[in-house]
Amino acid sequence: MASSKDYLEFVLGQLSSLEGVTYRPMMGEYILYYDGKVIGGIYDDRLLLKPTKSLKAQLGEPQEIPYEGAKPMFMIDVDDRELLRSLIPVMAEELPAPKPKKK
Repeated sequence: MASSKDYLEFVLGQLSSLEGVTYRPMMGEYILYYDGKVIGGIYDDRLLLKPTKSLKAQLGEPQEIPYEGAKPMFMIDVDDRELLRSLIPVMAEELPAPKPKKK
């Protein structure tokens, strides 16, 4: 099942206080970026974030599988705007910088 554009817009609205949040559609789903780093995505109308040390310390072990063959990710309650604003900048610091694009 693909994610809806309405759900994407709702999530982006919840994240609107964070500058640098962007997305890219990919095969019916949406990949989310923060300051150019992949932080997770929207899969089947669920916000899933990549597992990082800080998220594991706060939330335990990731349980949600975005698609067959993928590693588990954290499903985040998008109604909790404060939680989103506190998690994303901290987790993004732990993620690697994007690789430069080849010309």
